Amino acid sequence: MSQLASELKQNKPFTSTVQEAVLSIKRTAALLDLRVAELLRPYGVTPTQYNVLRILRGAGADGLPRCEVQGRLVAPVADTTRLLDRLEKMGLVSRARNTEDRRVVTSKITPRGLALLDKVAAPLRQFEEHEVGQVSDARLRSLIGILDEVRRLTPCHRG
Repeated sequence: MSQLASELKQNKPFTSTVQEAVLSIKRTAALLDLRVAELLRPYGVTPTQYNVLRILRGAGADGLPRCEVQGRLVAPVADTTRLLDRLEKMGLVSRARNTEDRRVVTSKITPRGLALLDKVAAPLRQFEEHEVGQVSDARLRSLIGILDEVRRLTPCHRG
C-alpha cells in the first residue's frame, strides 16, 4: 500500500498510476496550502491575498491591471476584483484609473503591503525549509521538471 493510500485510508488500489499521481499532487498541495494559511492567519491575510501582494511587489511602481494580476495568480480565483477590494480596504493595495483608458484600473502595493511582506518573509522561508527543504536539491529539481511537464501538457495551461 502506498503512503497516499494509507493517508487516505484507502483499502482498494488506485485505478492507475496516473490517478495516484494526480491525487498525490492534489493532497500535497492541499496540505501545504493549509499550513501556509495557518502561517499567514496571524498577519490577517489569506494565501491568495499574499500571492497578490507578491505579484504587485514584483510589478514595481507601475503596478498592474486586474486582468494581469489574475493571470499571474498561482491558484486563479473567479473574482479578482473583490480580492483587490479587500486588499484596498486593508490598506495593502491602492488602485487608480488609467488616465488614457478609464476602463483600466491599476493596482499597486502600498508601503503597508510591503511591510507585511517583509514581516512574513522569514517565517515563510522557515516553513518552506522545514516542509520541503529536507528533500535534496537534485530531487526537488526533478520534481519541478516533472510538474512543469504536466502543466505544459494540460490543455488549459498551454499558450
